[in-house]
Amino acid sequence: MKIVVADDLPASALDILRDEGWTVDARTGRAPEQLATDLADADAIVVRSATKVTSALINAAPKLRAIARAGTGVDNVDVSAASGRGIVVMNAPGANSVSVAELAVGLVLAMARHLPAADAAMKQGKWEKKKFLGEEVREKTLGLAGLGRIGQEVARRAAAFDMRIIAHDPFISEDVAADLGVELVSLDDLFARSDYLSLHMPSTATTKNIVNADRLAKSRKGIRIINTARGDLIDESALADAIEAGHVGGAALDVFQKEPTVDHRLQMLPQVVATPHIAASTREGQELVGMETMAALRDFLRDGIIRNAVNIPSVSPEEFMRLKPFLELGERLGQFLAQMNDGRVNGLGVRYYGDLAEGRNDMIVNSVLVGLFKPMLEAGVTPLNSRNVSHERGIEIIESRSTLSRNYTSLLSVKLHTPDSERWVEGAVFERTTPRLVLLDGIAVEAPLDGTMIVIRNTDQPGVIGDIGTILGKHRVNIANFALGRHGDSAVGVVTVDETAEIPQSVLAEIRKVKGIREVRLVRV
Repeated sequence: MKIVVADDLPASALDILRDEGWTVDARTGRAPEQLATDLADADAIVVRSATKVTSALINAAPKLRAIARAGTGVDNVDVSAASGRGIVVMNAPGANSVSVAELAVGLVLAMARHLPAADAAMKQGKWEKKKFLGEEVREKTLGLAGLGRIGQEVARRAAAFDMRIIAHDPFISEDVAADLGVELVSLDDLFARSDYLSLHMPSTATTKNIVNADRLAKSRKGIRIINTARGDLIDESALADAIEAGHVGGAALDVFQKEPTVDHRLQMLPQVVATPHIAASTREGQELVGMETMAALRDFLRDGIIRNAVNIPSVSPEEFMRLKPFLELGERLGQFLAQMNDGRVNGLGVRYYGDLAEGRNDMIVNSVLVGLFKPMLEAGVTPLNSRNVSHERGIEIIESRSTLSRNYTSLLSVKLHTPDSERWVEGAVFERTTPRLVLLDGIAVEAPLDGTMIVIRNTDQPGVIGDIGTILGKHRVNIANFALGRHGDSAVGVVTVDETAEIPQSVLAEIRKVKGIREVRLVRV
């Protein structure tokens, strides 16, 4: 493996990857052209906030499998371009939560007690005790715009100061808020009721300039704004106008629309406390972010375990180990079906039986799609983008579950639908690791899902098996396994041959001439 680390990270974090024997190219300040060159043979890139991972940079890295952002947001990563390439984008969402939350609370106290101005006056040799009359935060209302990991940490700390806490977050349940002693309110109510308003939202099209002239005009007079999240949440010109007009009491800002700042109007106002994007900059926070990011990247590259990904569902190591054999089974069933089909695919049905029906199984469908597309499309389909590829091609996906065991503890059933027909296979995992085919088009048959197979459908009559064996023997094709299944007057056979065996089309054509043969397919899994 080769991992490019484009921004500063602690040496202890880099050692997590180096201990695997991988090449870690850790250099900062590279020009985009140089970084693109270095990524040409890289498996992953790690960045903080300084480096922009653009679509052009992603296109310059044909082997790239993962983009790791050592921090909370991923607004400096083109996630859409990465997803289109099947590249996992991961971050460290909770690692620096306490660092950011502590600064947010510290900024509330700094504004309440005029700490920066008092300190500046003292450094000028002034003693202006009466000028810096402050206020207690006790029983003041703290509004939280966003109640995710950081917002929750702020709420816990603010509660210790006996503050009343309200929040707006459309993705947080009433139960979670109630456990924190937080009242959920509308965004308009948040501005109207808050003495202090702390922003903890991501940067999106809907949150940009969420603090604007209209909303500030409707806010509580004297409100103070704290922003340790993203600079583009605030219309800086509107905020400066509202402070100068006396409607907004002040602001404490750690992030800005442009960094380093170019327009200094806002930060120079005496009612504003400004810091240079240092919320996550603590020794403990940086160490934890680096360690968590590198550990997640290592687990993905080495074991396939996905944690803290922003463009694919994450699973715990325990859940991944439960799913891993069935991910392999699903991909092999998909490959098998693709080679058994000639028609245009318009639907895929996946059904889970027995123990497999419990828990999350969305990753299994992704693996089935990867297997299905492998023989059909060029390289580049991964569990990450397989559903998008399916959607682009108009393939409907239907998932269902049944607690019936069907003679197997866990069973995976897959149906491929075309305008004219359907193909149906089922598989199970034997001895916890071995994927097996257990049903083909409604006929029970037990065969390993591995290697080169000649799949045969025929009428159930004497002599078919012998004729097939004779033909393969004549062409010096050694049979490794011969699995048979019968139902009514129909039969199926799955003949696994040695990996070294060459099976020209002429051999398959000869088998098709055997009396009773309905179909012959060559399948490689």
